[in-house]
Amino acid sequence: QVQLVESGGGLVQAGGSLRLSCAASGRTFSSYSMGWFRQAPGKERDVVAAISWGGGATYYADSVKGRFTISRDNAKNTVYLQMNSLKPEDTAIYYCAARRSIPTMKDNEYDYWGQGTQVTVSS
Repeated sequence: QVQLVESGGGLVQAGGSLRLSCAASGRTFSSYSMGWFRQAPGKERDVVAAISWGGGATYYADSVKGRFTISRDNAKNTVYLQMNSLKPEDTAIYYCAARRSIPTMKDNEYDYWGQGTQVTVSS
């Protein structure tokens, strides 16, 4: 089992950047694929990005390609989401998630979730 804690959210102006972190407990972090998801008010939860165990494979939603970068540091049990060129439509609660299998872009295939961190982008 793994516990996930997100941090790094906040208020930023459009065009700005934020870096989210997700710290995982446990000694088997490198066995998990990780994903970032987000949920805006009144909307369904959407995938943002996913990364494989070793970080060699990454996947992105079309809406964030070229702007966001997912990465991980298995020595620190942490996955990151670097968000650049932020837009007001990126405003949402951002969640990280883990699954003990190959990465997927489907939220219902992840087993463990963090509590989320709020990102607000002002215009």
